Amino acid sequence: MSEWTPKRFWKAADVVEVSGGFAVTLDGRNVKTPAKTALVVPTRELAQAIAEEWQAQEDKVDPATMPFTRMSNSALDKVATQFAEVAEMLAAYGDADLLCYRAESPATLVERQNERWNPFLDWATQNLGVRLETRSGLMHAAQDPAALAVLTTKVHQLTPFQLAAFHDLVSLTGSLILGFAATYPEFDIETLWDLSRLDENWQEEQWGPDDEATALANRKKGDLVFAARFYQLATKVA
Repeated sequence: MSEWTPKRFWKAADVVEVSGGFAVTLDGRNVKTPAKTALVVPTRELAQAIAEEWQAQEDKVDPATMPFTRMSNSALDKVATQFAEVAEMLAAYGDADLLCYRAESPATLVERQNERWNPFLDWATQNLGVRLETRSGLMHAAQDPAALAVLTTKVHQLTPFQLAAFHDLVSLTGSLILGFAATYPEFDIETLWDLSRLDENWQEEQWGPDDEATALANRKKGDLVFAARFYQLATKVA
């Protein structure tokens, strides 16, 4: 059964424990991904979120209202099947991390970057075991290969479900360090979003907001908040 059934045919969406995790059933029939993979997720909490999406469907199935289902499909059909490639792509952000590239002027922007971004480079030293170095200007300068190797290993240690969410956490912020920080419960995801938008927010303060850019930023922020929630639900509690 493909999940993209155009019309609702079921009465009840339920969560069942199966080998390897938790599945969602529709009147007892297992939900599958578009690639016909069994939709089995690692935690009951994530399965429950998916079941609630299916239960909320009305006459016709609307995939746009099913983000937990969509990202779980991606984890199984795309990420799991090319895990190494996705992990390497995301780890590469460490060599050009947003937090490391600093403005040369004006002084107020330089000061704000130092004040708000440096603590996260310090956090990475303490919690990730690496120290990324800052650069002035936009010219790329490679980071220490040993530090990048540590970060790459940590990315590869994620599960396919975590990596599916991590993709958005990193790509939407432009920072591997902020992406990792978003996986730690002590950090507020909206604060991390604001940190990733520090330069853009400073520009808005100088010249005023642009409605189209603001609308796009708000959509991306919503995607980031969702990715953090997905990562949380997909992570087994030890």
